[in-house]
Parts: sequence; C-alpha cells; structure tokens
Amino acid sequence: MVNGRVPMVYSKVYDTPRRPFEKARLDQELKLIGEYGLRNKREVWRIRYSLAKIRSAARELLTLDEKDQKRLFEGNALLRRLVRVGVLDETKMKLDYVLGLKIEDFLERRLQTQVFKLGLAKSIHHARVLIRQRHIRVRKQVVNIPSFVVRLDSQKHIDFSLKSPFGGGRAGRVKRKNAKKGDDAGGDEDEE
Repeated sequence: MVNGRVPMVYSKVYDTPRRPFEKARLDQELKLIGEYGLRNKREVWRIRYSLAKIRSAARELLTLDEKDQKRLFEGNALLRRLVRVGVLDETKMKLDYVLGLKIEDFLERRLQTQVFKLGLAKSIHHARVLIRQRHIRVRKQVVNIPSFVVRLDSQKHIDFSLKSPFGGGRAGRVKRKNAKKGDDAGGDEDEE
C-alpha cells in the first residue's frame, strides 16, 4: 500500500517482435493493417499475443493424457470459448485445430470488419469512423470500440444506433444547418 492506495497492476496486452527489421514480417504486418483497416502495428501485435497465449495453452493441454481431468475440463472450456467467438468452427472442436488458428481468423471477428462485411460502411476505414462516432450498436448497446470482438450470436444484431442519423435519429449538424438555410431562403422569396 502506497500513500493509503493500492497501486494498480496492469498486465501486458501485446508483445513486440524479437527481430524489429525482418522484411517478411514487416510486409505481412503492413498487408494486415491495410486489409483490416488497423491503426498501427500494435493492434496486430496485440492479436498475435492473444493467439500465442491460446496456442500455448492448447499445446500444454495436448501434452497431458487424453483422459486427464484438467485436459478434459480446460480443453473443453477453451474450445467452447473459441466457438462462441466464431474463430473456431463447431465441426472442429479438437485441440489440434486450435494450433492451426491464424491472426486473420481473429481479425475477421472484429466489429470493424463485421460492419464492413455487412455493408453498413463503404470501406473498412469508413467502418472504423462510423464505430468511433457512435453510429453502430450491437443489440441495444452502442459500441464505439473498433476492436470489439463480435460473438456469433451477436452478429445478426449489428445495426445503426437509434440516435444516429443513419438509424432514423435526428439529422446531423450540417444537414440541419443546410435545411435551416433552405427554409430562410424560401421565407425570403415569399415576402417579395
């Protein structure tokens, strides 16, 4: 306890590459950033880190005996979690398939990618802007985090927010201003 307060403890969410200037990796990261409209390399590293943790857990469970209680319990929990997120197919509920997962599988489940794929946005970058400007909701909750991981059961409920001009809410500032300007011009003509 420091000065009567408990210090916050944060864990790392990403890991930097061991070799900073490896050409093949740099090119692959840049391609992912362009394809999925990511902000920076850290977003790629964050997903790579979470994938590495999942794979290492699966590897550790695979070393145990098939009838082992820990492997049955934790393995099943891991598989169900991945299926619920939509990264793993229900037909592939085996730990061996977890080792075959790629970064792209996780990037596909981001809200930004889903909004673009559903046709709510014109481009992947437009999708990110819509999300940040609070135009998108998942079920009844407005979500403004582009990296929000969409579960399979929530995928059907992605839509424009009710308060958004795109979802039937009040018009935006510029549109209201232009409408007011139009009304004023119309009013002047009537007086003459």
